Amino acid sequence: MQRDHSPNLHRILRELGQDKIMTLLTKQISASDLNSLLLEVFREKMEQIEPKELLKKYEANRFVQPAEGDLLTLKQLELDVLRIAEEQSFAAIQLSPVAPLGSCSVVATVDQNKVISALRGTEVVADATNLLALHVAHLLKSDQADNSSTFLRFGTTHRHIRAQSLNNAPGMLPHFHVFCLVTSGKDNGSYSFEKQAFLEQASVYQSLFDRLFQTDIEIVLNARKGYADADGLVERVLQYSREQGIKAKLSVSDSVESNAYYQGLQFTIKTVINGNSYTIGDGGYVDWPNQLLGRRKERMLISAIGLDRLLPELARTSQ
Repeated sequence: MQRDHSPNLHRILRELGQDKIMTLLTKQISASDLNSLLLEVFREKMEQIEPKELLKKYEANRFVQPAEGDLLTLKQLELDVLRIAEEQSFAAIQLSPVAPLGSCSVVATVDQNKVISALRGTEVVADATNLLALHVAHLLKSDQADNSSTFLRFGTTHRHIRAQSLNNAPGMLPHFHVFCLVTSGKDNGSYSFEKQAFLEQASVYQSLFDRLFQTDIEIVLNARKGYADADGLVERVLQYSREQGIKAKLSVSDSVESNAYYQGLQFTIKTVINGNSYTIGDGGYVDWPNQLLGRRKERMLISAIGLDRLLPELARTSQ
């Protein structure tokens, strides 16, 4: 599909007098040759920069500024959430700071302009669940793991950076810490994977907020396109979770908003800590392993919560 260029790009091409350069760079040379070309461009550009100019770049760039939260509290929170997840069979894994170029935009619906693209075929991690999905797909493809009879379960904490405009929105940060869970399994009929995977991840979040903040959570379920009977899927997940004695409050939203990111079901995690209400995370089923491996029976559930906003509440709770 032909993409319309931004006004800035039109201006740049016009000023260069090279309106065909996009076709040349994207269609007529290989990715490896483009990488070599850009490496040399950046090397020569950097040779023109003085140290004082480098400091100005640091001061003007919101992506490189330190976070405001207390680092020691954050690190302790990371350890706590990973240990709680590990107690419930989610293996902790340390991901790379970078992912393959296109990790968010190729299998999901994220615009590449919202990701910080880098050289050497990489991008700065903007969503750790995408990188975890790639890791799972690699394990399955290389026969290093099997999810036929036992789920693959991974958890991680990671600092995300995203390039979209924040427009001074409250609570929005250029880079932020998240706690993520990914569950991989097979479709064995009767929504067996979907029901069990949701219950397991919901139980981790319930345990996390109960033990660390002495509070409960509410999980709001939303039917989404991608399954033949999304409403039936939501009802089966809801019924199964309640039959299994889930402690979290479950509710169903009648929202009909379009969402091509999740398949069949999306859920939102809400909580109240010290009287403050938070919509703290979300999750849902994705078809990424199906796309990556070309296997229709692959199933995956992802979810994540933000950690930065919890730091002040953790300090109050521990007082």
